[in-house]
Amino acid sequence: MNIMERYQAMEYGPAPESRAEADAWIAGRDFARSLYVGGEWRAAEGGATFEVRDPATGALLANVSEAGKADVDAAVAAAAKALPKWRATSGFARARILYAIGRAMQRHGRLFAVLESLDNGKPIRESRDIDVPLAIRHFIHHAGWAQSLDRDFPGQAGVGVVGQIIPWNFPLLMLAWKVAPALSAGCTVVLKPAELTPLTAILFSEICARAGVPKGVVNIVHGGPAAGSAIVEHSGIDKIAFTGSSEVGKIIRKATAGSGKKLSLELGGKSAFMVFEDADLDSAVEGLVDGIWFNQGQVCCAGSRLLVQEGIAEAFLAKVKARMAKLRLGSPLDKNTDIGPLVDAIQLERVRRLVAEGARQGAVCWQPDQPLPNAGYFHLPTLATGVSPANILAQEEVFGPVLSVITFRNTEEAVELANNTRYGLAASVWSENVNLALHVAPQLKAGVVWINGTNMFDAACGFGGYRESGFGREGGREGMFEYLSSPLPLGAAIKAAAPAAEPATAGEGDAIDRTAKLYIGGKQVRPDGNYAYPVLGRKGRLAGEAGLGNRKDIRDAVAAARGCKAWPEATAFNRSQVLYFLAENLSGRADEFAARIADLTGVSGRAARAEVDLSVERLFLYAGLADKFEGRAHQPPMRAVTLALHEPVGVVGVVAPDDAPLLGLVSLVAPLLAMGNTVVAVPSERHALVATDLYQVLEYSDVPAGALNIVTGRASDLATVLARHDDVDGLWVVADAATCAKVEAESIGNLKRVWTAGGRTLDWHSAAAAGEAFLRRAIEVKNVWVPYGD
Repeated sequence: MNIMERYQAMEYGPAPESRAEADAWIAGRDFARSLYVGGEWRAAEGGATFEVRDPATGALLANVSEAGKADVDAAVAAAAKALPKWRATSGFARARILYAIGRAMQRHGRLFAVLESLDNGKPIRESRDIDVPLAIRHFIHHAGWAQSLDRDFPGQAGVGVVGQIIPWNFPLLMLAWKVAPALSAGCTVVLKPAELTPLTAILFSEICARAGVPKGVVNIVHGGPAAGSAIVEHSGIDKIAFTGSSEVGKIIRKATAGSGKKLSLELGGKSAFMVFEDADLDSAVEGLVDGIWFNQGQVCCAGSRLLVQEGIAEAFLAKVKARMAKLRLGSPLDKNTDIGPLVDAIQLERVRRLVAEGARQGAVCWQPDQPLPNAGYFHLPTLATGVSPANILAQEEVFGPVLSVITFRNTEEAVELANNTRYGLAASVWSENVNLALHVAPQLKAGVVWINGTNMFDAACGFGGYRESGFGREGGREGMFEYLSSPLPLGAAIKAAAPAAEPATAGEGDAIDRTAKLYIGGKQVRPDGNYAYPVLGRKGRLAGEAGLGNRKDIRDAVAAARGCKAWPEATAFNRSQVLYFLAENLSGRADEFAARIADLTGVSGRAARAEVDLSVERLFLYAGLADKFEGRAHQPPMRAVTLALHEPVGVVGVVAPDDAPLLGLVSLVAPLLAMGNTVVAVPSERHALVATDLYQVLEYSDVPAGALNIVTGRASDLATVLARHDDVDGLWVVADAATCAKVEAESIGNLKRVWTAGGRTLDWHSAAAAGEAFLRRAIEVKNVWVPYGD
């Protein structure tokens, strides 16, 4: 073949990465003693091991120690022992160690990359150019947070011993995302890598030893479900951080209910890749390749749902097929490989099963005409057209190289289709009209939105989901809060509410009878069951009766809250005005409310008036913060700006305490309203008449119908109904410990964000019972990436 013929052919030749150093590292390790506990490598209790295989060939790489409960116990004990000294270490000293870890990883970056590709199967280009540099970036970035912790997070302290469980799709990167902020915050760590991909975590343990990480600060126990369960259930762990499937995330949420453990979950996704008719189609095709076939589609934020505008669908899909035909499958250690193997035979079989089921449901599946390698767990890139929104390929997370296609006609339909999923992790919007892109981004129920790009990550920018994609954030300022705790003014344990007693004496006979109703959708309504219960005042005297709300009343209140578009769409300044007006009107009836509180609770008139005055002050506080607690603009290391937008959680249920019946209710409801949430409130069960007086104030304070709904009744029963309701996005509960545990366990239907006081009272009169800590819980942070330049 002459040079001109060679020029015309331009076929790829092999460009293999040497694995010699990695093989030598593997050969030189005693993997039967690879658990890293208390600064030493040890065998598992009982000597159990498991196999680690190369997914490209099926060849055995190593037999690695398999941790069990006893090993987790030892790791937690080591972490607890190391915690006081590590927490007391200066921020500068912690920063030096994090920096040393990052620099050591840089020196051994190639070894990390090859090991990552060997036991995970991802192409070496991805592990070398994306995973390893980004993991290093996290450690060096969080070195800065360690040193500035006292300045940037005043009053915050590390949460304690952290249990971390990471998946097999990004073994090293997920390790960095979890470990770096924990160490920066002064926490100690018990990390469980996935059993399929432990090699880079073992290498990382060696890096920790070389970098001078004190013994017990980082403990690594690789193993299977038994080790994971032991971490989740361990009483000595203060926080669980989990990345994995939504199904396992729900199990963990239920298992930790009532334990007091802080919890963050980064779970699955079914992300939309939206291509509008004015997009640069060639750029969008390349973005799509990165969006769905990166890491063989084994990415939680993979753009696995292609939404393309009808007018360009045919032309765009022709370009996609042409590009798919040129994707190269093969050895992950070949630098020309685009798609490597799936991680194991189980995952390959799952992808095949879902593709077959999608075809049975009407999808037309197309694959390029190219042979699969003879060995390994390879699956051809697959394009599924004719997919209905209900098709399994449009709803289930496939976690493989499979792209479903749905067309849309206009912007409104595109947004509706994008949000037609139980997940909410990420989305990608392609349009040359930045006005259109920035119009669409805030409407998407996703924690991350990339404009004219995809799979962009940085340690300074938070990452995390909405809905069943989990809660909490990785990276950035918001990621640091996941490993910090701000002290609340907690008091004594709350006792479970006793059944309402019969009144000792009747009410005043000369007063006109008043009927206290529920307040739903801006109207006073009778309870669905048409029952009432007695509300007693001082000395057991009958003060009145409150409506006994039930499941249907909660249903109606949630529907009213969901239907209230005016409040979340109002500007922050407009919400501020309404809250100021509400405070003004409450102040005008202060004497009346003080008398009611004194009558119901038995406190002195002076104390009752102080509660009303502080309630007015608290409304003023949140009115003032409504347009000041706002997002940020980040500058990642590329030509882009990342907008960290503060968005309301959505519909939030509130179960208010009996103590301080007005102040407690206002302190919970006001920050939620300030941030644009709509609320279904269950007020104090014993002193419900305070809340039914309050809705009269709401009616003439310009609060939109449905923004705040009040359902009186048995607090524990109504809390459970709210927890089970899948159209409720969040739930705040101040109640007894049993109720708090129950709502956490029952919230798994849609993985709503639940905050409780752990069955304790709060000192609502304390300044610590208000402010930024409550506002942070009232928002989701959406990171919108906007690249710029020619």
